[in-house]
Amino acid sequence: MKIVFMGTPDFSVPILVALHQKYSVDLVVTQPDKFVGRRKVLTESPVKVKALDLGIEVFQPRVIRKDYQRILDVKPDIIITAAYGQIIPAAVIDFPKFGSLNVHGSLLPKLRGGAPIQRAIKRLHKETGITIMYMAYKMDSGDIISQETVEILPTDTSGTLFDKLSLKGVQLLMDTLPSIFNTTNQRTKQDESLVTYAYNLKREEEKINWNLSTKEVDAHVRAFSPQPSCYTTLGSKSIKIHKAVIFECNNFEKNHGNQENGTIIKIFKDGIGVKVNNGVIVIKELQLEGKKNQDVTTFMNGAGRNLIKVDKVFK
Repeated sequence: MKIVFMGTPDFSVPILVALHQKYSVDLVVTQPDKFVGRRKVLTESPVKVKALDLGIEVFQPRVIRKDYQRILDVKPDIIITAAYGQIIPAAVIDFPKFGSLNVHGSLLPKLRGGAPIQRAIKRLHKETGITIMYMAYKMDSGDIISQETVEILPTDTSGTLFDKLSLKGVQLLMDTLPSIFNTTNQRTKQDESLVTYAYNLKREEEKINWNLSTKEVDAHVRAFSPQPSCYTTLGSKSIKIHKAVIFECNNFEKNHGNQENGTIIKIFKDGIGVKVNNGVIVIKELQLEGKKNQDVTTFMNGAGRNLIKVDKVFK
């Protein structure tokens, strides 16, 4: 059984490891190394790092629709993808005997696209899940083979939900593959009337809108944590918000209803209370531009002492 695995982020790594342990992977396809951070350090993808550690050949086409012959040369019996990051050409999808499968982080047909985990949190979904599906050239539109639901907790960030879904993906894929190989699996067409999309995150979405409700602002921060993280501005300073919680505020309308949304209304020992549309959000961890992420207590003992004041307004 010749297997080609295609994936890029941390989400994909446990799936690669489980596949290689049980079946052996012949080739790993991942995104090209990229420059990361302010210092522009050339960085390998998590999948590439793990593949090299396992002794598996790695192929990194810059544009796979133009450069895919190495995959065909392996003559794979099956291709398995998990958050690869490029649209795969039909010549590759249609090649393997047992087809090309995708491990997708949503309950398709909901949340087709590149950011289903972040979008599920940001849109206040109560649950999401993993779908094992046949790949099709149209984005995430292939027939469903198996699915499993995962609850989204009120404390989940995209980081914690990535971890839970990755492990669930390993389990579901390993349970599903035997039926693929003995051709007893089911396949169900997606209901196009139920399709929603989860397109990749955009830079302009990272800025917090303090005019939203407490639940919406809280979900926004959690959806963008730990990466790429949300930000706000105070005067000329840009501040990343890494963690925040909803504050139960009695007599909110009486005490703060007329203040501008984004106003700092109280500085707690370990948090900064900010007025939003229908209540108060308390910032717990933040990062001033050019500095490290800090809890509020540490921040207020340093750079925040002269910056954060009651009645100042985040924009």
